[in-house]
Amino acid sequence: MPRRLKDSELDRLFAALANPTRRDILDALLDGERTVTELAADFDMSRPSVSEHLAALRESGLVTERPAGRHRIYAVTAGPLGDLADWLTPYERFWRERLSGLGAVLDRMDDDHAPDTKDDAR
Repeated sequence: MPRRLKDSELDRLFAALANPTRRDILDALLDGERTVTELAADFDMSRPSVSEHLAALRESGLVTERPAGRHRIYAVTAGPLGDLADWLTPYERFWRERLSGLGAVLDRMDDDHAPDTKDDAR
């Protein structure tokens, strides 16, 4: 059974993912671990700004940090995204069922409004 996220965990995840720069940082980390300096160069922003975004991502559990000499290395953590996907699954089923129903209605409408081929043969 999937782990049920607490409201506070959901709030932190959604807050972290609501920011487009944080989503871009996550995308950059998909290619592998990076330092703040490397990320700052890629995003044309100061290291303190990147550090603030990384702190929010770390607090939400979306990234991990490990020391490497004088540097800190950041990497994506898949767990919270999996938990979020599990939380979203019932909503996905809800919309899939609604869209299937809409598709069936549209198919019936097409059948009801199809041109009569007998008239076209004349």
